[in-house]
Amino acid sequence: DPVKWSDTVRANLDGTYFALRAFAPLLAKTPRRAKVVCFSGGGATQPRANFSAYGVAKTGIVRLVETIAEEERTRPFDINALAPGAINTRLTDEVIARGPAVVGAAEYAAAVQQKKTGGASLAKALELVDWLLSPASDGISGRLLSAQWDDWQKLGADRVTLATSDLYTLRRITPQD
Repeated sequence: DPVKWSDTVRANLDGTYFALRAFAPLLAKTPRRAKVVCFSGGGATQPRANFSAYGVAKTGIVRLVETIAEEERTRPFDINALAPGAINTRLTDEVIARGPAVVGAAEYAAAVQQKKTGGASLAKALELVDWLLSPASDGISGRLLSAQWDDWQKLGADRVTLATSDLYTLRRITPQD
């Protein structure tokens, strides 16, 4: 449904953009390094059949974060995207309620299994939020970090290399790379 597709993109991507825009004047005035964490995941790093609007919006958030980081790189400002993992949320319940005929057999089975096992750790996601908001992550900006899979606690030790690389970003990789 085109209206629902657009609503999903607008809620996720536009919602993030307009929140950032609303807080931009306050972030510019902060007496210390400004920090922003945006939530992504949900298909930003791989396609998910039947979830195109959600995946497009979450990928758009990552690119928005990368672009703002580039635009603000001369200021004491860090903005990053966080992939929290498959945490049990209302979306999980909706996927199960809609069933395999609507969401697809693989998504349905994954949601049922996730619900049964408890899903990814919310605590890990919150630990990454805390780290990204702390001085330990100063200078790390424009990255997509996975709370569940990335060894993010060690990134601060090599922030110079990280800042000059494409690590933890959305990039097209070719055979020549």
